[in-house]
Amino acid sequence: MSQLKDRHLVGAGVAACVVCCAPPVLAFLGIAGVAATVATFAFAGVVFGLVVGAASIAAVSHRRRQARRRPCADDVGPVDLELSRTPERSDP
Repeated sequence: MSQLKDRHLVGAGVAACVVCCAPPVLAFLGIAGVAATVATFAFAGVVFGLVVGAASIAAVSHRRRQARRRPCADDVGPVDLELSRTPERSDP
């Protein structure tokens, strides 16, 4: 019968330890969880910023290259202009 009482004594000690030590352990895990969440958001934000920045630089450089390749007008050469007087206004 003494073994039965000893097991109850060990169980009571374990229960007391859990009640005493659980809050600090859970608080540490909670802080670690919050820190991991913040680090994940920060990492995701930095990666998103790098991807958007790289895409913007690629788009601007591509647009500039296309603008340099394309001439402003299809017909390059002299253009005939006819100078004339401005039309007269008709008064009502």
